[in-house]
Amino acid sequence: MIRWDEFADYHGQHDERPKPGHLVLNWYVPGSRTSRVRVVAHTCECRGIVYELCHVAGQGFVRRTDRIQGTVHETAWTSTTSALDTFHRILWGQAR
Repeated sequence: MIRWDEFADYHGQHDERPKPGHLVLNWYVPGSRTSRVRVVAHTCECRGIVYELCHVAGQGFVRRTDRIQGTVHETAWTSTTSALDTFHRILWGQAR
């Protein structure tokens, strides 16, 4: 059996710093639209802000959890393809 503490040096994907001229995303307070959300991908847990690519019933969005401020926001719900594109833009520093 694998012990999780054996991977203490492992980090997930890190998002790059925002590049000049990056896309400014609109962030919304999450509503109670559903009780189940599938997190498909996420950035590393070692940072103060974690981004998650989420899918729900054929739609997608990006969730931003700010552990320093204690807030959670999400982008508008859209197609899963568009949400994936937004998540990649965040990873590459092209959007915030």
